[in-house]
Amino acid sequence: MNIILSTETREVIKSLSDKHAEKIVALNLGEATTLADTFVLATANSDVHMNTLMETAKDALEGLNLPVRVEGANSARWRLIDAGNLVVHIFSRQGRDYYGIERIWGDAETFVFDDDVVL
Repeated sequence: MNIILSTETREVIKSLSDKHAEKIVALNLGEATTLADTFVLATANSDVHMNTLMETAKDALEGLNLPVRVEGANSARWRLIDAGNLVVHIFSRQGRDYYGIERIWGDAETFVFDDDVVL
């Protein structure tokens, strides 16, 4: 897979994959919004897994010296990690379906990562 993604995005995707996140997707938002350049979405299989993925992504971003802000740390459906131009969304399976981020940003360039991510 020959995809051009920022170092920060690649690091977060790799860290989430290493912790067995499901349905990892990167959305390149480009000029569509000033919210962020990239969204990374991942699905967890339990509350404990959501916490693990949130901490893993947060640690990866902090390791790259990015300012990190977490929202919904206690939510059962959706955790958001804002690192400026990169926003990471960690969902429960039900939350992913409910919020439909891929539908909302359907025009964004989308990169889907399978189980064994190699970047």
